[in-house]
Amino acid sequence: MTVEQLITWAVVGVVAGFLAGVIVKGYGLGLVGNLIVGVVGAILAGWLLPRLGVSFSVINPLVTSICYATIGAIILLIAIGFVRRAG
Repeated sequence: MTVEQLITWAVVGVVAGFLAGVIVKGYGLGLVGNLIVGVVGAILAGWLLPRLGVSFSVINPLVTSICYATIGAIILLIAIGFVRRAG
């Protein structure tokens, strides 16, 4: 990934973190925590999903990126929620 791609994923990740926090109630980490998880989830999803063969296009590339990032953030929030509840 280039630096520009990482910056784009970080910005998209902030949006995705907010959306994931709204979608996954009960597993959230607060606003700031969800935004951080969104950035990490966006980078993770941007790297992992294409390698798993998951590919789709929605309206335009930015909306598609937000969808990818939101999926990554939701998965990460759920995983963190499971770990927190198990511990």
